[in-house]
Amino acid sequence: MDLTVFLVVLASAVMQAGWNVALKLRVDPLQALVLVVVGAGIAAAPFALWFGPPDAAVLPLIAASVACHMAYYGCLAGAYARAELGLAYPVARGSALLMTAAVAILVLHEPIGVLGVVGIALLAASIVVLARRSLGRVLEGQALLLAMGSGVAITGYTLIDGTAARLAGSANAYTTWLFVCDAVLVGALVLASPRRRAAVMAPGMFSLALWGGTLLFVSYWLSIWAMTRAPIGLVTAVRESSVLVGALMAVVVLHEKLHAERIVAAFLVVGGLALIKLH
Repeated sequence: MDLTVFLVVLASAVMQAGWNVALKLRVDPLQALVLVVVGAGIAAAPFALWFGPPDAAVLPLIAASVACHMAYYGCLAGAYARAELGLAYPVARGSALLMTAAVAILVLHEPIGVLGVVGIALLAASIVVLARRSLGRVLEGQALLLAMGSGVAITGYTLIDGTAARLAGSANAYTTWLFVCDAVLVGALVLASPRRRAAVMAPGMFSLALWGGTLLFVSYWLSIWAMTRAPIGLVTAVRESSVLVGALMAVVVLHEKLHAERIVAAFLVVGGLALIKLH
């Protein structure tokens, strides 16, 4: 992976972790998620108008990706409502990493060599280590299932978006309009519910929507751009280093406990990233 692409994906990973932590700063994760998604659409709208509409050939792919995004948002909000970030986030991202890499290698036949595969395996191992402490807890059983559901949805939209950006020849118009469509659909669902509309429009919500949404939009925009320059499986693997960033943010910002698993996972992530960069 080219150094520029590698650094861009790392920046995407940090932003990815940032907006997920933002969801846990509010009492209602679903409310926070709605704000962030709508904020991402607002951030994307000026760029969408600047780049113009995407090619007609990728419009069905945008529709399919939006459907996957809706499933992802719903599962993620449900998982965050039932478990701490340190469990739900690693499981969601880790399961997606393994499934996406498997499809990219076995179905799309992307050129990922031995070092790349071992790097992906180390990153996946780090995620399993992070989630190990919470496995089997009765209260968090539903959270695990919902987090796994998020992983399936992530796999779906990652493969769709990476393929669509390549077909379109540019990640810019595709990504910006994707987030505008996401925001329009989520906004319409909120407006249809007076209770949720009142919660989202409560004082102090605008700042969360603005900075959380911007992080979400820019993070994924960088990721899709990288998929047009490097194999989807490797880009996904490097981006999932956000799991470690999220775990560290959970300790510093959310005051979750610093378990030994998180220290071990840090070494696994560093090793995995090094191997992927050497690939």
